[in-house]
Amino acid sequence: MNLSERLNEDMKQAMKSKDKFTLSTIRMVRSTIKNLEIDLKRALDDNEVLDILGREIKQRKDALYEYEKAGRDELAANAKTEIELISQYLPTQLSEEEIKVIVQQTIHETGASSKAEMGKLMSALMPKVKGLADGKLVNQLVQQFLQ
Repeated sequence: MNLSERLNEDMKQAMKSKDKFTLSTIRMVRSTIKNLEIDLKRALDDNEVLDILGREIKQRKDALYEYEKAGRDELAANAKTEIELISQYLPTQLSEEEIKVIVQQTIHETGASSKAEMGKLMSALMPKVKGLADGKLVNQLVQQFLQ
């Protein structure tokens, strides 16, 4: 079962169990997926759906930060719950130690040794950790290694 089918099945389950919060969250994600499918005039594969899920989580993390900054606890709690719900569809995230190993391997492969070569390193690194790690964390670790 691919991700789109899994989202559809979970949406049906949420309807049957009358779980309005889960239902609305999945509908928002499915809406984004469907809009992109309409734009591209084809069905999306799992990698493209993973990209969308990652963007949805990033949007909610940004909103969570703003809600917390503004003292909007109820909205912040909703955003956290949505992040947890959407995260269930992502593959298991790499630990910081696993990311460090991948960063070191990629530095060795590309021969990058300074921040000036960070673009080359990131372009080689990101396909390896796509959907498996937060981009901000990867960026921070790369900067640590290139100091």
